[in-house]
Amino acid sequence: MVERLAAGDLRALARAISLVEEGGNLAVEVTRACRSIAKRSWRIGVTGSAGAGKSTLVDQMVRLLRARGDRVGVVAIDPSSPFTGGALLGDRIRMQGFTGDEGVFIRSMASRGELGGVSPGVAGAITVLETAGFGTVIVETVGVGQDEVAVSRLVDVTALVLTPGMGDDVQSLKAGLMEAANLFVVNKADLEGADRVEAEIRAMQTLTGEQRPLVRTVGTSGAGVSELLVAIENVQPAARPPREAGPTLDHLGVAVRSIEAARGFYEILGSRVSTLETVAHEQVLVAMLPFGESRIELLQPTVEDSVIGRFLAKRGEGLHHVALRVDRLDERFAAMQAAGVRLASDAVRVGAGGHRYFFVHPASTGGVLVELVERA
Repeated sequence: MVERLAAGDLRALARAISLVEEGGNLAVEVTRACRSIAKRSWRIGVTGSAGAGKSTLVDQMVRLLRARGDRVGVVAIDPSSPFTGGALLGDRIRMQGFTGDEGVFIRSMASRGELGGVSPGVAGAITVLETAGFGTVIVETVGVGQDEVAVSRLVDVTALVLTPGMGDDVQSLKAGLMEAANLFVVNKADLEGADRVEAEIRAMQTLTGEQRPLVRTVGTSGAGVSELLVAIENVQPAARPPREAGPTLDHLGVAVRSIEAARGFYEILGSRVSTLETVAHEQVLVAMLPFGESRIELLQPTVEDSVIGRFLAKRGEGLHHVALRVDRLDERFAAMQAAGVRLASDAVRVGAGGHRYFFVHPASTGGVLVELVERA
């Protein structure tokens, strides 16, 4: 199951979080297996009183993070149902705009009566999301009181959301929450009383001698949310792990009967053959022509009864495959095997120029032979 979720299987991800939430020996085994391969995410905690607009604010944050390419996991803690013990609100009524987006995974978890604004399975759920490749994880707490600060021990940055007209602008000034927060968010800043909330927070900081960022937002419109993300990133920039580069185009493989005849067109465009090499085990002569950050790979068979020779006999000259440059090639090969992805290679191999690669069958890619090449 862990191998499947590492390969992007959302059903395995949902099941793994359920097991972690249930607790017990199996939860320990799942968490341990995930920790052995998980990469640390950037963890953001969003906390504050009930009704502060945390869910709406998180929704807007996720939209901006997705717009810049981040994969985002959200763990939203809801009050427990007195009848089922499950999350009272649930993710069915929150953030419905991300349905079908596999770059966002939202999970509601019941507080189960725990103090601190989170539940016992949250730490494990974060690890499971990290294993599934979500580089940013947001933990939204249930509506919290003055001393419920557990979320700050699980995340890199804690944002405390306050609003005018609810009394928490007065109560929270006495709270441990104020000490645990890395920055303050005055949400619903379009309402009367927002100036007073901000003034009281700044007055409190003057007394303590510690200045922390304060951002005003309007969650319903998204105003101020981009500034909030910048403030979060600037609080503890060292806490954010370096992003793993996503797949990039390495080259387009083109099957030709004669490299000498085909190269002329590309040379007219200004490219020149950078390498010309025979790959014996593939029975092919390979010419590489650089084009910016990518390349054109001309493939000429050395014998007719070869992969490229048979391709030419069946389909003629043309695009043979698309090659993508990725990290962690061996892990990806094993994970795809475990997930049932149809591969056209039985192992990771070494090709022209010493690069390592394997092929994924068109049946699993939408009709195109895809080569995954290890990023140097």
